[in-house]
Amino acid sequence: MSRFERIRGRLRRAYESGRESVRTARNTPPEVPEPAKVASPAAPGPAAPPTATVVGAEPPAALHNSTASRDDADVPHALRIAAAWSWRLIAVGIVFWALLKIVSTISIVIIPLAVAMLLSALLAPAVGWLLRARLPRSLATAVVLVGGLVALIGTLTLVVNEFIRGVPELAKKSTQGLQQIQDWLQTGPLHLSDNDLNRYLEEAQQWVNNNTERFTSGALSTATTLAEVLTGTVLVLFATFFFLRDGNMIWRFLVRLLPVAARWKVDDAGRASWATLVAYVRATLLVAFIDALGIGIFLFIFDVPFALPLAALVFLGAFIPIVGATLSGGVAVLVALVDSGPVTALIILGVVIGVQQVEGHILQPLIMGRAVAIHPLAVIIGLAAGVVLAGITGALVAVPLIAVLNTAVRRLAARRVPDTPPDAVVVASRAP
Repeated sequence: MSRFERIRGRLRRAYESGRESVRTARNTPPEVPEPAKVASPAAPGPAAPPTATVVGAEPPAALHNSTASRDDADVPHALRIAAAWSWRLIAVGIVFWALLKIVSTISIVIIPLAVAMLLSALLAPAVGWLLRARLPRSLATAVVLVGGLVALIGTLTLVVNEFIRGVPELAKKSTQGLQQIQDWLQTGPLHLSDNDLNRYLEEAQQWVNNNTERFTSGALSTATTLAEVLTGTVLVLFATFFFLRDGNMIWRFLVRLLPVAARWKVDDAGRASWATLVAYVRATLLVAFIDALGIGIFLFIFDVPFALPLAALVFLGAFIPIVGATLSGGVAVLVALVDSGPVTALIILGVVIGVQQVEGHILQPLIMGRAVAIHPLAVIIGLAAGVVLAGITGALVAVPLIAVLNTAVRRLAARRVPDTPPDAVVVASRAP
């Protein structure tokens, strides 16, 4: 055998031996050493060597995936979860507070835009009808907007003229009603004397005198905001026109600013929210008309003055859910009390309560449906927050905002892919 063949045989044997050792190492499970245990404090002794097994303590807990160190593992799991929720809620609260500050700073712009959005939702179906009649979009929008303004101005003119015509008679009857109330306070169950009545009247007069400056400053501040009101009105008209004419184009532009992966879902949520807003405004308009018609008929039957203005007040108040129509109906009850006495006032009160019950139990569920249904507690909280933040405008906008957010959050949280638009084109670089 030559030297070359002997070297090749040795290399082959070394190769076979290496393969056998690797195969054996793969098939043999690794030995896991038992964790060393710490000696019990009750039996102190010399330190145990590293290889010794010490009895009397639990093995150290393994680190959780959410912990970064042994210190985090020593904190109870519930406390770690509570801390994580706490700082996240604090961050959300800070962002919400910052948004409120921004909105309050530019409220002169935000409030007209919100009102324009509500008007656009109200007038959008009429614009759609004219577009289906082949009118140009700009012309259809202008016709609807001008027609709405004419109807609003005509109604306000009729209501104001009716109110001005009935003020003298109501003032005369108000004096008689106040005299009747004074007689009832003296001869009724309270048995107030002339001295008591005079004292209460003096206290009321003193309160008015003490608060005259506040009332005057409020009136002056209202006069100084007249320019802001005019500016807001002009902004409402322009924003409503462009929302009706170019709303779809504006929405598509805003959606394109988002990441591609989020566009379809946000577009689906936004369009569903707009449909909810349209349904809410139309349903509220119909419910308000029914409330005003029902209460106005009874006011006319019992010859209560200002029947038309009071019906218009009920119509406007019905846009504030739950409490709006009740408060405006209370004004009608007071007018009936002053003009026609307690019997007619009690009848009108019963009519107002009956109309509210029909609205809450029949009209609201039947007209609005489940798509716009909001829990009454959410409505009350939203109204209170809206009044605190933005007064009457906040009360008008709060419930539609809650309805829109409810629909948007439900659509965004739904684990489904929005339907593919019929005009969508899917382009692929290669077959899957």
